[in-house]
Amino acid sequence: MPRLREVAREEAGSLATRMYDLLFPGRDPVRQPGTSTGTPGNWWTVFALVPDCLEHAVNGFRFYRDPARKLDPQLRELAQTRAGFARGSRFVYSQHCKSCRSVGVPDSKIRDLSSWQISDAYTPLERSVLAYTDALVLEGGRVQDEVFTALKRGLSDEAILELTYITAMYDMHAVMSRALRLEYDDIDERITEIAAPTGGPDDVMGVVDQADRENQ
Repeated sequence: MPRLREVAREEAGSLATRMYDLLFPGRDPVRQPGTSTGTPGNWWTVFALVPDCLEHAVNGFRFYRDPARKLDPQLRELAQTRAGFARGSRFVYSQHCKSCRSVGVPDSKIRDLSSWQISDAYTPLERSVLAYTDALVLEGGRVQDEVFTALKRGLSDEAILELTYITAMYDMHAVMSRALRLEYDDIDERITEIAAPTGGPDDVMGVVDQADRENQ
């Protein structure tokens, strides 16, 4: 379950109601969750808590899908999908694998996004976009000059600004989805202590160390 309260249809503001009508026709998404893409849909019901936050996010979606964008949609989607993978958001990664297909990205390129560095599936421009994405997400914007130079060989300044903004926006969505446990990011913490068997030693390396000392 999400960590924040979800907004039922009867509480929803005007924009949330329009989104509910589009994504959950005839249903209250809190009582009857589920979208046509298979997600629970609780990203929408949680963002509806703050109507102008929802509006800001929806405007961001409109921005990156606007046909006036200079950035090639395939490059955009490769970057968004890689951002989801690099940030560890199952939701952003899963949704944008589908978006990649919708703009014609071959399955071979989608499949290899997790290990793009050793894949032959990508063009030099696509590799520069993926390297830039990793620098934005994994290095916090610490982009090496060589990466930026390669990027500028194939993209205009306007397209690079769009790529930077859209990718950083989706890094934010990935972080928020994980923090709030939205959609496919409702996952328990994996790094936990595994209890030793009853009666077993508390410190196995202490046992090894002690045995080593006794044998010296």
